Amino acid sequence: MTILPPDPDLTALRVTMARLRDTRGWTFDELAARSGLARRTLIDLEHGRTTGSVTTWHALAHAFDVPIDHLLGPICDNHTPPGTLDS
Repeated sequence: MTILPPDPDLTALRVTMARLRDTRGWTFDELAARSGLARRTLIDLEHGRTTGSVTTWHALAHAFDVPIDHLLGPICDNHTPPGTLDS
């Protein structure tokens, strides 16, 4: 029997990005300039039309000056993250 991991909370991922952008008062154009990512890519990420790649989230972590786990950690918000179960 194959045991699959729970689905990631992709809504939390995009909400985290939107909150970071909003708290800084950045437009999509400004975030694009700071991250080196296309404006369209950022819009698609924030609206849930794409999930991006590790490279994309790495660029965003640098642009927001936060650890990458600050961006990616919320995908486990609705379940126990791997490696945290008691033995």
